Amino acid sequence: MFKNKKLKNHQMSELRTNEIGTLFIAVLNKTKQCLTGCSTRIVDLSPRKGVLFLTMEEKQEDQIQIPLPLVKLGTQGLEVSKLGFGCVGLSGLYNAPLSHEAGCSVIKEAFDRGITFFDTSDLYGHNHDNEIMVGKALKQLPREKVQVATKFGIIRLEDGKYGVKGTPDYVRECCEASLKRLDINYIDLYYQHRIDLSVAIEDTIGELKKLVEEGKIKYIGLSEASVDTIRRAHAIHPITALQMEYSLWTREIEDEIIPLCRELGIGLVAYSPLGRGFFGGKAVVESLPTGSRLCTQGSQGRI
Repeated sequence: MFKNKKLKNHQMSELRTNEIGTLFIAVLNKTKQCLTGCSTRIVDLSPRKGVLFLTMEEKQEDQIQIPLPLVKLGTQGLEVSKLGFGCVGLSGLYNAPLSHEAGCSVIKEAFDRGITFFDTSDLYGHNHDNEIMVGKALKQLPREKVQVATKFGIIRLEDGKYGVKGTPDYVRECCEASLKRLDINYIDLYYQHRIDLSVAIEDTIGELKKLVEEGKIKYIGLSEASVDTIRRAHAIHPITALQMEYSLWTREIEDEIIPLCRELGIGLVAYSPLGRGFFGGKAVVESLPTGSRLCTQGSQGRI
């Protein structure tokens, strides 16, 4: 199943990689106690540091309290809580969307537990609902103690499919719109969600660089970018974080991407490290909402 390493069951609760340090993936007992019903992401920051990105779908009374020190993401100065919170699940995708009141309560609860790093996108939720919800939650939190990451670049087409767009004008348009929806003066980490191959990456990053200089964004990130694109982008302006899928069954980035991130000092935000919940221990016994993107086989609402 695994690309480079074969792991026995008793080894899966604590996966230690040779190159990027120790990433704790709670697949067995700790998953059931702390992460059951949640999807997670792990953010690797350096050979010895990592951040666990948690999207909570249900709160449990017996959750383990996790110390949340601050760590540096990349080498440009961005400092975040070691545990981050992915907000996409609050607006649906894998589950039924929450009301803004409920979603804000979850975000505030995460902050009260020490999480300061929150991730969203202009794609998440109907009519950008997720950014609007996060913006409302930020009104209840001290802005200077919160790091907000959002994204641009994926567009919904009229036929219901998705496209990508990375022209300079569109970059600026999206940034201005996200700032308005989030109701903040700057975005801490701004990702290009997917790369537009019809536009030179130098042009896209060039516009993002202008937004940094104008104070509208602080740090630049890329998502699902190739080695060549990352190098070319980093030559225009330092890239703080790269977001890629990375888990026990998706490990291709170990060959070239991770060594490149280490070489250039780029933090790696690894999404879906628990295989979109498969390694979380509940996927085989729980039904999913009809609209969940995980319902891709048949009509029984299970995976």
